[in-house]
Amino acid sequence: MDTDFYLVRHGKKEPGTGDVPLSTEGISQAQATARHFRAMRIHRIVSSPLLRSAQTAVILAKETVAQVSEDIRLRERANWGDLPGQTFEAFVESWERCTLERDFSPPAGDSARKAGERLASCLSDLAAEHPGETILLVTHGGLITDFLVNVIPEAALMAIRPNFIAEQSKLVSECSITIVSCRNGTFALRDFASVNHLP
Repeated sequence: MDTDFYLVRHGKKEPGTGDVPLSTEGISQAQATARHFRAMRIHRIVSSPLLRSAQTAVILAKETVAQVSEDIRLRERANWGDLPGQTFEAFVESWERCTLERDFSPPAGDSARKAGERLASCLSDLAAEHPGETILLVTHGGLITDFLVNVIPEAALMAIRPNFIAEQSKLVSECSITIVSCRNGTFALRDFASVNHLP
């Protein structure tokens, strides 16, 4: 029996370092996303603990009447501000190296491969515990593509975007929806980074 996952990237965040909240635009994006899910049967919502995701999850919960829990495995690969004194330029340089060298571990955070593995672990556990359910995961763009590069054949990703792996950091917009199903530990990609629900 398939468990269906809707991977929602958080809404647009305020600029700045650290665990920053949603911006006004991000709140509007989350509200539009919540309206999209209003008519669907959502069994539960699981969120990254970072504030921008947690706030998005609360907005989604108001329309879906689903309970929200947090799972640290949904945290981004790395977050600017986790390494004290790190400049934005240094953060971006480290991020891009992680994307190209999937086993490179940044000074603060996980390698791209390890990040993708922890999201896969989260989904596998949820699928085993809740077979047949529809679950919203509120997480981060980098983590979504790290996961997909790990579990979806490269040819399938290249069919979505010819330079998917190189361009992955630009492909998942705020409050976009990626749909993945899981059966017996095997993942299938149903839709990628859709923004058709956003105004």
